[in-house]
Amino acid sequence: MLTSDPELVDERPTEGAPPTTNAPPPGPRSRRHGVARIVGAVGRLMMTSGVVILLLAAYQLWGTNLQTNRSQRELADEFDVLLDDAPGPTSTTSTTEVPTSASSTPTTSAGPPSTAPPQVAPTIAPPAHGQPIGRFSIPAIGVNDRYAVEGTDKAQLQRGAAHYPGTPLPGQAGNAAVAGHRTTYGAPLHNVDKLKAGDEIIWETLQGRFRYEVMEITIVEPTDVSVLEDKGDNRLTLTACHPKFSAAQRIIVSARLVGEPVPELEGQDEAAEQALEVVAGEDGGDPNTIDVFATEPALRFPGAWWGALCMALWGLTRLLAHVGRRTGRFPRAIPYVIGTPVCLLVLYLFFESFSYEGFVRTIGV
Repeated sequence: MLTSDPELVDERPTEGAPPTTNAPPPGPRSRRHGVARIVGAVGRLMMTSGVVILLLAAYQLWGTNLQTNRSQRELADEFDVLLDDAPGPTSTTSTTEVPTSASSTPTTSAGPPSTAPPQVAPTIAPPAHGQPIGRFSIPAIGVNDRYAVEGTDKAQLQRGAAHYPGTPLPGQAGNAAVAGHRTTYGAPLHNVDKLKAGDEIIWETLQGRFRYEVMEITIVEPTDVSVLEDKGDNRLTLTACHPKFSAAQRIIVSARLVGEPVPELEGQDEAAEQALEVVAGEDGGDPNTIDVFATEPALRFPGAWWGALCMALWGLTRLLAHVGRRTGRFPRAIPYVIGTPVCLLVLYLFFESFSYEGFVRTIGV
């Protein structure tokens, strides 16, 4: 028998020789598979990022409104209690409606409200930081019974319009100044750019009911604090970011008081100083700017850490889901069922630390 017969050739590997495999060497097909996996991972990352951005936009434009609406209901209850406890005018000759709760009936005849003469009892306590100062309506742009609080720090502006401590209260002599959002947190001053000269702004405080008429609307830089100074007349100044969805400038609505002003409350200056101290302690912004949004960062501590924690938790969730699929020890859906609510909670905390105004200012919008 010939040893050259292919059927009888000994194909056993020689001792010490490296084992042979039948796997084909890497080629273009395996490389394409690796590229596809990378592209798929990048695509999933971009889709996840897109979803987070959409959630952030939805929270800023609509979710913050839910918070402010709840705060407005709380302020309404608090203001009604203050109205019930407030003394009435010391004279019955006043043409101003006596402050009443929402369920009470005005004591004057119908018609546009006029301003009370300075005959209000001085026993009304001045508003402290965070307390409601009154409610206002702007019929021309559909603003009805919006409540304003004392203090212009970020926390108070999230509850509604905010009165600048140190300026007169609405209805008093001088320049009463109030700030408000235009796009988030209830947007109480959303359409102030549509006001025209002569439009009414109605205020009700513990001292009475007052009517203002719009004089002019101006656009200024965020550092033009002169708009908050006394102008030698009795006026209301509303401030808000301009244009909408931007914090580049400020829109200023100036309105004159119709009628005579009421006097300053006893202890009002001292209460204003205390409120200013609280505002400064709450990072109320640079005193050389109109509002806190001129210097507010896009993220406050620990905002960035909440974002990093959310990314880590979501990565862990996906890793556990992959392990479950490969090993079969548990269903792949279990990590998502547990991890998704936790990630959404941490994401909410991240959104709460995010400032839309600070973000648009940072990117130069």
